[in-house]
Amino acid sequence: MSDTLALTKALVSRHSLTPEDQGCQQLLIDYLSPLGFETEKMPFDDVENIWLRKGNSAPVFCFAGHTDVVPTGSNWDSAPFEPEIRDGMLYGRGTADMKGSIAAFTIACSHFVEKYPDHKGSIAFLITSDEEGPATNGTVKVIETLEARDEKIDWCLVGEPSSTQQLGDVVKNGRRGSLGCQLTLIGQQGHVAYPHLANNPIHLAAPLLAELTTMEWDQGNDFFPATTFQVSNIKSGTGATNVIPETAEIIFNFRFSTEVTADALKETVEALLQKQRLKYEIEWNLSGLPFLTAEGELVAAAVKAIQQTVGIQTQLSTSGGTSDGRFIAPTGAQVLELGPINATIHQVNECVNVEDLDQLEAIYFQILVDLLT
Repeated sequence: MSDTLALTKALVSRHSLTPEDQGCQQLLIDYLSPLGFETEKMPFDDVENIWLRKGNSAPVFCFAGHTDVVPTGSNWDSAPFEPEIRDGMLYGRGTADMKGSIAAFTIACSHFVEKYPDHKGSIAFLITSDEEGPATNGTVKVIETLEARDEKIDWCLVGEPSSTQQLGDVVKNGRRGSLGCQLTLIGQQGHVAYPHLANNPIHLAAPLLAELTTMEWDQGNDFFPATTFQVSNIKSGTGATNVIPETAEIIFNFRFSTEVTADALKETVEALLQKQRLKYEIEWNLSGLPFLTAEGELVAAAVKAIQQTVGIQTQLSTSGGTSDGRFIAPTGAQVLELGPINATIHQVNECVNVEDLDQLEAIYFQILVDLLT
């Protein structure tokens, strides 16, 4: 059993349902402290975070990740917190998202420090237990603390599962922004037999949604697909079949490119509400701005390491959901996401290829060699 596989299994064995860490971070501290890493624990409310750093000089290369996992669901073929290997695949909650990556970059770092004890710059780890949850007391708070004392990250590699068909085939060099909205349309309750004495908010929503769902927000650009609008929830009604409800709650989300701003999206929606003379209450939630690392030393090092290790040309992509990279990129850091195949993340029987774990460790090692020697 390789060191990477052993550490992955040890991490997966911890029941670290978000925002619980259940000792995962202490495993990393115990592993990295003897290598010269100084530990700074940064708990915020019920969330555990650690900032580990070896070295005091720039440039700072940071591995970022999360030890928390999503709920398991039911009907697994093996216990989700008892990692099991079947047909070359390691099964367990968090194997792909993202305890396997954490293990891989921890072992890569230990091998690198042993071989290059006098490497240039600094190596850091930013690990949280609040990525799968609200993400309000995790990476964002650690970054605020680092920024307050002017401690900068130059390069950040997030271990999110980025690959699709083969390890290393996709690297995320940016993410779209995410703007959520909870909109309540206000009508007037009444009897369905007397609609002239009421005002049905569900009917009011129909032309609004027809316009929003067919609107072109932008056409994207060379790095980002076009901005999308999606309704995720509609709630209305009293439960009775003969009552026109008073309100209709609509929850929707924009995943937006750099071609448009969050403020512009808000203004467009609210202008449409006013044009249709709707009575409403609205609450916006901006959970992340779009970011992009189009080029630079980190992109070049990742592309080169993947080619050397698995022999393929990687594709740079900004697709998918949000990640904690959205909190790190605004500081000026170059940010990439590189991890295992994401086909089973958040699913029952989540798994990762055992050989991929060792290859991922080798990729991370080569990136360190390229940037810090």
